[in-house]
Amino acid sequence: MTDHGGMSANPHDALPIRLNVDDSDSPSDVVDALFLGRFATGEQPYSHAANIERVRSGATLLPEGARVLRVARDEDRSATLAEGDGWTLLVSRWSRGADVTVTATTADLAKQILGQATEGAADEPEPQPENVTMGFWYVSPRRGPHRTTRQISAGTWEEVRPNYTAPVASAMDRLMKTTPEDIAGRLLLLHGPPGTGKTSALRTLARSWRDWCQVDCVLDPERLFSDVGYLMDIAIGEEDGTGKGRWRLLLLEDCDELIRGEARHTAGQALSRLLNLTDGLLGQGRNVLVGVTTNEDLERLHPAVVRPGRCLARIEVGPLTRTEAMDWLGAEGREHESEVGREGATLAELYALRRGTGPTSVPGAREGADAGLYL
Repeated sequence: MTDHGGMSANPHDALPIRLNVDDSDSPSDVVDALFLGRFATGEQPYSHAANIERVRSGATLLPEGARVLRVARDEDRSATLAEGDGWTLLVSRWSRGADVTVTATTADLAKQILGQATEGAADEPEPQPENVTMGFWYVSPRRGPHRTTRQISAGTWEEVRPNYTAPVASAMDRLMKTTPEDIAGRLLLLHGPPGTGKTSALRTLARSWRDWCQVDCVLDPERLFSDVGYLMDIAIGEEDGTGKGRWRLLLLEDCDELIRGEARHTAGQALSRLLNLTDGLLGQGRNVLVGVTTNEDLERLHPAVVRPGRCLARIEVGPLTRTEAMDWLGAEGREHESEVGREGATLAELYALRRGTGPTSVPGAREGADAGLYL
């Protein structure tokens, strides 16, 4: 490559700092550092980048004529450093996804090379009618706050409605039909014993609302409200590409300590940030709903959480009554009649009975692909 302004053409010579490497650094880390050399010196002062969630099989992510300088493969990631006339490219790949970054002598060249590298590289499966796209937020040690998406299988409300006791089903009827015009509070609270179907209800809700609401699950909620930077990234949000002005529903599961009435000081600070996201200054101007699941009894919830006007819905998801449980089992009900107590049974217990594994095997019970998700 031609030398510009007396600067070296080699990335390892252009790096304006001394690179100290120890046994905690991987070859991919070295490739990352070498890539920054020409950008740091100003030889290639323009940069363009793209993220691809699912890379098409066989896509190299390299433009025609690229000269490969370094290739590093770690256990969970690979990094490729390549160059051409006036540009340098870094491809970081993991699982099915990839980040592609280009530096170049001009902004137009950087954009052009990035387009050539990523053209036709994305592989998006055709969504099935029973599937819904759901986002998942987490903090990656390498990349910081990150959102990825998956196609989640979810039944219609008509299909799963028999899984809930009558008062819960009636409350869910109204929730499933909610539109943006119906929204009063910003907090959605599902509470009740484990195994009653709270997670399943949220998956079905994502399907019912998919025309107007983007649903994201936060995989590390305990970190979300202790890390202000992470909270701001999620509050600002990331569009799913289906259109502007859509609402977002952030799902936080098993947040017992966060919303318990006797929450400790640290949990109290987290609760304050949660409420600020729903109806405080942080939530102003953002179409954000927050869905929380907990196993706590209603009486133990913090009064600030359940005050009037704050909750869009507050539903206690309990077990089916004995009569409902026997109806759910159908023809199999007679042989399990003695195993269903007078107080009824949870959905997870019923799936265990149907499989003949008994209530003690509930965590492993499955009916098709869904039974294990009724939590």
